[in-house]
Amino acid sequence: MSVQPNTRQVVHHDNPLPSLMRAVVVTKQGNPVTPNIRFQTDWPDLPAPASGWVKVRALASAFNHMDLWVGMGIPGVNLTYPRVSGCDCCGVVDSVGAGVDPKWVGKKVIVNAAVPVPDVSRPGDPPGTTLAPNYELIGEHHNGMFAEFFSIPVDNLAAMPDSVDPVEGAAFGLCALTAYSMMATKAGLSAGQSVLITGIGGGVATSALAIAKHFSCPVAVTSRHQWKLDKAKALGADLCVLDSGQDWSKEVRGWTGKRGVDLAVDSSGKATHLNCIKSLARGGCNATPGCTSGPDATTDLARIFWNQLRLLGSTMGSNDEFKEVAALFASGKLKPVVDQVFAVADAQKAYARLEAAEQFGKIVLKW
Repeated sequence: MSVQPNTRQVVHHDNPLPSLMRAVVVTKQGNPVTPNIRFQTDWPDLPAPASGWVKVRALASAFNHMDLWVGMGIPGVNLTYPRVSGCDCCGVVDSVGAGVDPKWVGKKVIVNAAVPVPDVSRPGDPPGTTLAPNYELIGEHHNGMFAEFFSIPVDNLAAMPDSVDPVEGAAFGLCALTAYSMMATKAGLSAGQSVLITGIGGGVATSALAIAKHFSCPVAVTSRHQWKLDKAKALGADLCVLDSGQDWSKEVRGWTGKRGVDLAVDSSGKATHLNCIKSLARGGCNATPGCTSGPDATTDLARIFWNQLRLLGSTMGSNDEFKEVAALFASGKLKPVVDQVFAVADAQKAYARLEAAEQFGKIVLKW
């Protein structure tokens, strides 16, 4: 009797199983956001990067208030769920698309999540138009950086020395760019000018404090929490005002010898706008990078025109500005404030801290 050999048939699949990666996923839209957050190990990996884009492997990712808006839903933006948020990261370039120098592969980078979109609705605008650029945000319009891998245009990268701490690199990006573009470029901040920053504690506010001190500016800050004021004082704030809902503009003006401040950075909006207007010096600028307490603020038009004040709206910034502020970080001249670092599997706890507004500085996930 013949014996059949003990063989194992190998089947070759034309369509191999897709590769998977780890990701922090917003499973559905809702408020509060935290219950809808899941850490997954089976999120679909990304395809090869498109022309001009690169694929980055995340080392650390940082939170922004935008991540809550993505979870709650953004008016006018058609978001589908489940999705991945996140618009700040430090990572290593994994692969590159067509037209990208392969020398980028293996480089440690920080990123500018704001991808400029050409304005096709006004093609006839002359050079020097006053129209601000439109942006799409990685993490909002595109799946984001709370994943093991993400894609981004190569123009939105800033190479970092290998010695850069990935946690600090992740914490630096978008908030530092937003503050730098608003203060240095658009408001034209000069050395020694006085600055007011409301609601100290968030990423943009702490970045604004660091940039103001880099310019050797005296800085006043406000907060509803004394412990946040204590931390701001340790970082160089010169006047710390506990905001209990009172008119604190007289205290700020008194600190300046009744002159008023040159620049107010107010991301709170409704709750603080009028006090900022009343705190400004003649010819001063009120810069608004957000309105977390609401958009429908009371103002003082008579004070605005009589004192020739400037009202400046600002969001994110250009890649050129990003390269400038990234160079300050790489050289050690600017550093972000890191609140707390979480393992990526504990992302739901990180979301809970952000949603409760318990942080001072940036909350970071480490991969």
